[in-house]
Amino acid sequence: MVTSRSLTLSILVIIILQLGTATISPSDKKPKDSKQATADAKKGPVPESVFQRNLVTRSPSASDIVAESGMYCKKIERNFTNAVLGYVTPWNNHGYDVAKTFGNKFTMISPVWLQIKRKPTGTFHITGTHDIDHEWIKDVRKRGKKSQVKIVPRVLFDGWSSDDFYALFTTGTEPKELTKTIVMSLKAYKFDGVVLEVWSQLGGQGRKALQMLVKLLGEALTKADLKFILVIPPPVSPHTGKVGNIEMDDIKQMYAYVDYFSVMTYDYSSPERPGANSPIKWVEKCIKAISTKKNERSKFLIGLNFYGYDYTSSGGHPILGKDYLDLVSKTSAIQWGDDVEEHYFEAKDKGIKHTVFYPTLYSIRQRIKLAEELGCGLAIWELGQGLDYFYDLL
Repeated sequence: MVTSRSLTLSILVIIILQLGTATISPSDKKPKDSKQATADAKKGPVPESVFQRNLVTRSPSASDIVAESGMYCKKIERNFTNAVLGYVTPWNNHGYDVAKTFGNKFTMISPVWLQIKRKPTGTFHITGTHDIDHEWIKDVRKRGKKSQVKIVPRVLFDGWSSDDFYALFTTGTEPKELTKTIVMSLKAYKFDGVVLEVWSQLGGQGRKALQMLVKLLGEALTKADLKFILVIPPPVSPHTGKVGNIEMDDIKQMYAYVDYFSVMTYDYSSPERPGANSPIKWVEKCIKAISTKKNERSKFLIGLNFYGYDYTSSGGHPILGKDYLDLVSKTSAIQWGDDVEEHYFEAKDKGIKHTVFYPTLYSIRQRIKLAEELGCGLAIWELGQGLDYFYDLL
């Protein structure tokens, strides 16, 4: 069994070795013509799903991942019956294609386009509208017709100062003005609702004021027949296990006014504390910390990362599908961490040793099963970062 402590120690050993004299290890051995193998991998729809191709395994091979990950079942039907939200960003164009191709897999798509700004006069305006792609929205809705996919853009409180928040929370008019601006903008651009990201920005401060804002906005959105998804930080802090910046009482106060809570159950580790992206036991604790009843959990969307982390002696950074495939083709073995239920591997590229944690079909399937057991939905950050055959699981 591999424990999270042993994984961390393993990574530290790699870092020390990298700083000192290089040594030969199994991870230094790479298959010949790995770049060519990546380039030659097939892509597009095929008759069989990843289940029928026997790819959902605890012991995947690097060669199978490289060869098979670009192929997905041409019969695109939902396997997961609870709500699924997929985020799409302007800086990852493949996500736009994923949303169209796999439209039936999602109940909601959230393009990360919009920001809400406060003017010194106490009024508000929406920015980022230049990123809105109406033709793409039309295509997604058309291809996702059976599932009636909703387009719910994320709105971020971008560039706000503490004075801005103070003014918002201490005046009687600004919350109503902000709510009016958001609802009118959603209606003007014919969106189906909104994903609001603000809670994490305040680091656990101003909770009562935030609750009142959520209630006010929730009532207005319901009246306008618009969906309301609130992004919330993990209720259990990574590593420490202490209470996070949101608690069950916060949820109880807002529950009736929100359609879904998008829970950020990823980024458990960091370059400062390398390791797993989202240990499955931690994910379960996060959900149970804000809800004790399964029949009330359909509003909670478990954050599911479709990216990983690449750690080296110089630190770490997120790694997306394309770069992952290049690195995984250079490893001799993919390892499984029993306690975190994630795969990881070690590889050497251009003289630099890498330790990579990245989702696999098996690790994603385990988290989908957990969501089913808990009665939750899923929120994927983000479409286009992962591998195309991941969507066969949804």
